[in-house]
Amino acid sequence: MTSHHLRVERPSQGVALLLLDNPDQRNAMSDAMTEAWSAAVAELAVDPTVRVVVVTGEGTAFCSGGDTSWIASEPDATVDDLRRRMLPFYRAWLAIRSLEVPTIAAVNGAAIGAGLCLALACDIRYAATSARLGAPFVRLGMHPGMAATWSLPEVVGPAAARDLLLTGRLVGSEEALRIGLVSRVIDDATFRHEVLAVAADVAATAPIAARLTKLALADGGHATYDAALQWEALAQPVTLATEDLQEGIRAAHEKRTPRFRGR
Repeated sequence: MTSHHLRVERPSQGVALLLLDNPDQRNAMSDAMTEAWSAAVAELAVDPTVRVVVVTGEGTAFCSGGDTSWIASEPDATVDDLRRRMLPFYRAWLAIRSLEVPTIAAVNGAAIGAGLCLALACDIRYAATSARLGAPFVRLGMHPGMAATWSLPEVVGPAAARDLLLTGRLVGSEEALRIGLVSRVIDDATFRHEVLAVAADVAATAPIAARLTKLALADGGHATYDAALQWEALAQPVTLATEDLQEGIRAAHEKRTPRFRGR
């Protein structure tokens, strides 16, 4: 599927690639892209063949954030009017969090402001060597948005989040790796190829187990140790009762790749 400023590709079985495609504006979140994004995520959410979703950008940027001309387009609007604009925008882009399958942000270049928040909304983040990431909201005279004040501390911890949000500075890929903002840095030349290879590996895992694991880890995971045990004492038996469990055990004994069917 191809829409204005967004492409949806299926590079391998079970893998859906959402490609932000507005390189002339560094993949800024235009109205057209936002509308296409909402439609694409809604379609992927009900597609049983999708087992992992990868998000990346065309050109040299992942996403430069919200379109600043749109953000500043109503200088005389009331706070209530602006709030009614921003909440649907946040929810449209953060809808990727509602997908039941694992999601990967392939940060191929700059991930700035709302663009960083989009990456934070994914389960896994990989960065290309040349990538730069940051949340420079205060440098533009605005409070952070799109759940930045929740998602950034949840990912990197409160100290690093305060540093990034209050200074508005950008970090390179190696510092992003050091503070836990991304989990892997990959050479630019092979970046997309390697990320899609990881995605194919994720798509080959047992989908019921993967979805329940994602749910267990949502919003920082369980509140207590005992809550984790109680959840696992229910969720693990759910997977033990599946055909996929039997296939996984057989494949391990036969030293072959399992063929999971999601049942």
